Amino acid sequence: MEKITLGEIAEVTRGYMISGEPDHFVTGVATDSRNAGKEDLFIPIIGENHDAHDFIPGALKNGCNAFLISEKRAADLVPDSDVIYVPDTLQAMQDLAYHCLQKLDIRKTAVTGSVGKTSTRDMIYYILSESFKTARPEKNYNNEIGVPLTIFSLDSSYEAVVFEEGLEHAGDIHRLSRMTRPDTAVITNIGVSHIENLGSRENIFRAKLEVADFLPQEGALIINSDSDYLSKGNIDRDCRIISCGTHPEDDYYVHDVTDRGTDGITFSITAGGTTEEISLPVPGAHNAVNAALAAAAAAEAGVGLDKVKSGLRKLELTGKRLLVREGRGRKVIDDSYNAAPASMRSALDTLMNTAGKRHVAVLAGMNELGSSWEKYHKEVGEYAADKKVDVIIGVGDKARMIIEGACEKSTSYAVWYPDKESLFKEIDDIVLEGDTVIVKGSNAYRMSEVADRIVEGQEQK
Repeated sequence: MEKITLGEIAEVTRGYMISGEPDHFVTGVATDSRNAGKEDLFIPIIGENHDAHDFIPGALKNGCNAFLISEKRAADLVPDSDVIYVPDTLQAMQDLAYHCLQKLDIRKTAVTGSVGKTSTRDMIYYILSESFKTARPEKNYNNEIGVPLTIFSLDSSYEAVVFEEGLEHAGDIHRLSRMTRPDTAVITNIGVSHIENLGSRENIFRAKLEVADFLPQEGALIINSDSDYLSKGNIDRDCRIISCGTHPEDDYYVHDVTDRGTDGITFSITAGGTTEEISLPVPGAHNAVNAALAAAAAAEAGVGLDKVKSGLRKLELTGKRLLVREGRGRKVIDDSYNAAPASMRSALDTLMNTAGKRHVAVLAGMNELGSSWEKYHKEVGEYAADKKVDVIIGVGDKARMIIEGACEKSTSYAVWYPDKESLFKEIDDIVLEGDTVIVKGSNAYRMSEVADRIVEGQEQK
């Protein structure tokens, strides 16, 4: 973050100083009091379960001396500090983030989609980093708090940034795009995640399109044409639309895909009459189209397919996304960060393309699927059985339907456990030396603990 005075912050956020000096400055923003330092502005956010104004003394103890508050009582906790009052700290933080970003000369790309947005974001980052000093979010910063924090991590030394924009409700991505004002926007696909909140895939499609609400006329919206809602004819936006997919008519045509399981994938991209063969060091055939989306986004910044090839060779995905782990003679594909029907199927494909004496799937539930959740879970079980997975293990209430679907397809062995603790009692009798295992489920189920247990051989607490 570039140095900014408290007076400028008060003006931008439509607040006023309760105490302190307007010519004092900060060089960073913190929303966690434990991370608030000497030259930081601490912004306490009021959440569903806590009011961070209560943590102001902790920030003060850590050396922080500048605060932006929406509860005047909090000023009494720091009488000798710089304090700005605003009606709403979250809105003020977003206004400040927008202001700070507009002061930078930086190329901005925003990525959204039902699945694959973090992987695609990471790919764009690695490709752009071949030519520019590039930033991306830490961890999974893709919401109304995370996006501003990403902006505050930038300074004038950066030449490009890749944002990730997540969705829970209609209007979320519009608000995020209002802050980020991307030059290029990417939609990875339209799935069923968050259908519980939005009601239909059509509504999800409309909500995802909000990523293009602030694109300049010369900007580009890049879409995955393999996703049924995403076609040039189905999008009414006053910008260029670039298609990526497995059809020869796509602007970025993906073909000759070879899935080598945990060893990654190889494929070719043809664009503008040029074809480049790509080797991707991460698993999942679906990542070929994600890579094409990333290549198209990079091209908008003037980065060619040759840099796509070298950038993707360095790719490391954020978090537990198809992370390969080995221990006790067992190979585990830890894909425990999140789950949706499409990503479940892709993970099972990766499993079956990886060598092993037996193939084992340990699957938990998928959240935010609305009233059709039973159908989606059952279809995952049927898919696993069709793929001839040797052992299918369901964990948790929703996963019972995965096992029901698998059993109807008469797979060799399918078993359900109500929770991880029940599974741990028997897991060493089920998952054997020489097995290759996929572990996947929505993040709330903490399926990484199952991966730990298989690899390390001791129960995780």
